[in-house]
Amino acid sequence: MKLSIPYLNKSFPLEIPNENLLAVAEPNDFKTAGSPAEILAEALERPYGPAGGPFSVAEKRSGQGLTEFLRGGRRVLVIINDATRPTPTELILTALIPVLEQGGIKTENLTLLVATGAHRKPTEEEYRQILGSFYDTLRGRTVHHDARKDEDMADLGRTRNGTPILLNKRLFDADRIIATGSVEPHYFGGFTGGRKAFLPGIAAFRTIEANHKQALSPLSRSLALEGNPVHEDMMDALPLIRAPIFSFMTVLNKEQQVAAATAGDLLVSFYAAVEIARKIFCVSIPTRADIVVSAAKFPMDIDLYQSQKAIDNGALALKDGGTLILVSSCRDGIGDEAYARLMAQASSPEDALERIRLGYKLGYHKAAKMAAVSGRATITAVAELSAEQLKALFIEKALSPQEALERAFKTARDKGIPCPKVLVLPDGCVTVPEPALL
Repeated sequence: MKLSIPYLNKSFPLEIPNENLLAVAEPNDFKTAGSPAEILAEALERPYGPAGGPFSVAEKRSGQGLTEFLRGGRRVLVIINDATRPTPTELILTALIPVLEQGGIKTENLTLLVATGAHRKPTEEEYRQILGSFYDTLRGRTVHHDARKDEDMADLGRTRNGTPILLNKRLFDADRIIATGSVEPHYFGGFTGGRKAFLPGIAAFRTIEANHKQALSPLSRSLALEGNPVHEDMMDALPLIRAPIFSFMTVLNKEQQVAAATAGDLLVSFYAAVEIARKIFCVSIPTRADIVVSAAKFPMDIDLYQSQKAIDNGALALKDGGTLILVSSCRDGIGDEAYARLMAQASSPEDALERIRLGYKLGYHKAAKMAAVSGRATITAVAELSAEQLKALFIEKALSPQEALERAFKTARDKGIPCPKVLVLPDGCVTVPEPALL
């Protein structure tokens, strides 16, 4: 089978003998209810109301509309994602702004807050990417969250897990809050979106660090919400926000186009989006593979820190002793340096895990997830990173997916596997493979 793997502004060809191909697993097709604009408009017209006990689907879709939500509010805060997420913020704003204007919200009373979490601030090019056609009119009303500016944070106490809750003070300057984003599987938070706009989206660095430490728990994994301590932290922060919150979330398809949208009550609409996301991103495969090729698509190819999600999802479908091939440009490098420094100091993946147990810093959860995979399999990367950089992370370098595959074939055959099976994940950051036979 001949495949084409996108990489920067080109594509790598990849040819896999039919007898070796286990599957090409992509997000499932999902029948949409119209154009992206129509889907977003429908979500706003039929928002979800709060859950107050047993109710029907029809009752859930008869919540407070955005116009009614805005009534009595003057200062509106809209939380938007940064450039590391594929959220179609321009389309969301296209649906929101006319309603805000009809509700009497003037531009000078509107603030857009970029939920960077602990990421760096957006570049101007990224602001143009995020805001699109609204760049000229809304750039002056758009600010980024800076997790390291403690003076910008409000201390709200602690979660049930002991995580300090410090959130951006702009939450408490607003009469109304609109949280936007996209919902998809997340490798330790269960799912992105909804409550994640607040924590870690606009939380203080030490809040994010403590929350992400919970990712070391075996309960913190893709698709898991119940009992997941990372998710619990996010949930515990929500009741402490005083201003009313209106949620507007999208779910994207495998082409990163709007497949569905939910709006209204933050939690009810989030869980509704989660069910749609499960249908799109959870993909059944016949069994685990000897070799997994997992690609990180734009914008998740920004660096290894973000692209690691493709490693984690690929590992779900990989046999012990197999080879995982990451295809990601990592165009901005390694990303957060803390996890890379820790792994460079370690003599083995097991040593890295022990160091993490002895003292956690933000980013070490990334090292833990990567070390766990490196400890049971070979990771090879096709990326704009040097062989030395990758070696320090217990990753081998290849110049192309085909080179990496041929090397993996040889390794498997040397182990006595005559016909090693290959699984390809063209969108590895969001595709969650579920082996039928464990």
